[in-house]
Amino acid sequence: MGLKIRQQLEEIEKNILAPNAALSSESRGRLKNEKECDLRPAFQHDRDRIIHSKAFRRLKHKTQVFLSPGGDHYRTRMTHTLEVAQVARTMAKSLQLNEDLTEAIALGHDLGHTPFGHAGEDVLNSIVPGGFRHPEQSLRVVNELEKLNLTYEVRDGIVKHSKRGGPILPDDPSLLPETMEGQLVRIADSIAYLNHDLDDAVRAKVITQKEIREDAGDIMEVLGTSHSRRIGRLVGDIIQKTAEAGAERIRASTEVLEAAMKLRRFLDARVYNVTAVHDDFNKASKIITELYGFYLENPDSFYQETGKNFTSGDLNQDVCDFISGMTDRYAFKLYETIFLPQPWLIF
Repeated sequence: MGLKIRQQLEEIEKNILAPNAALSSESRGRLKNEKECDLRPAFQHDRDRIIHSKAFRRLKHKTQVFLSPGGDHYRTRMTHTLEVAQVARTMAKSLQLNEDLTEAIALGHDLGHTPFGHAGEDVLNSIVPGGFRHPEQSLRVVNELEKLNLTYEVRDGIVKHSKRGGPILPDDPSLLPETMEGQLVRIADSIAYLNHDLDDAVRAKVITQKEIREDAGDIMEVLGTSHSRRIGRLVGDIIQKTAEAGAERIRASTEVLEAAMKLRRFLDARVYNVTAVHDDFNKASKIITELYGFYLENPDSFYQETGKNFTSGDLNQDVCDFISGMTDRYAFKLYETIFLPQPWLIF
């Protein structure tokens, strides 16, 4: 019958991708051996599995920065994920890296994120034994909860995408994903959120363009004065510096990296921690704390609500998995049902 389609696509990868690109045919494999798809190379298959997962669909109702925004144009965790994928794929194509692997990592990197953004992550980290971090939870989602059986390279990129407040591109290679594609997603995550969070903050009137010009003019001078210019500047710089260095690892100029870090500190001070935003997340943290405590004290209610979906045998882990997977609106509704009086229905 000749070559199958998957094998033909794998040969194309070998012929057109850069020497340091990850090849589907040379993946380090999956958690469990399985027959490979006749049509799709391994990384493309992983991307498709992520898109069809329940955790991916829930991202559309999870907070990015602004809690339950009323406008249609604010980012959610879903739109953030899609913007990361777009930025990362643009760089991967220019550097002749594996676009399927890049996209799979990008689409899966936030599957374990909590409701209510980083406030939800912070409160779970403070109350769950052993702590909580969304990259590890994203890995748990694909490994244990949805059992997607992804390749090693995708799982490595997912669990190592987060900066934890540290440098965007650290000097220590152990902090970086093993593949160039995973490194691209790590920096694309920063490019996306630094720019769209600023854009949303202006839309929400948390900060004005005038204040940005006055208080962050030096940053804008380096990166650009509009959303599209800043992304173009960051993406172009990374592509150029990585290519100049022989594409051995992802690089960026010192000037651009420093400006990006300054922008992150500016957002911390002027957006994420301002009273209007911070107070809402304090309220959201209370919801997560009380739901967690209620289900630990009432395991029968927990398993009645969740059925057989959470059966690790560790109640703390099961409740953590359940709450971290909630959408914002589901958490609101569940809290209302458990803790607030329900009106009598009179017919």
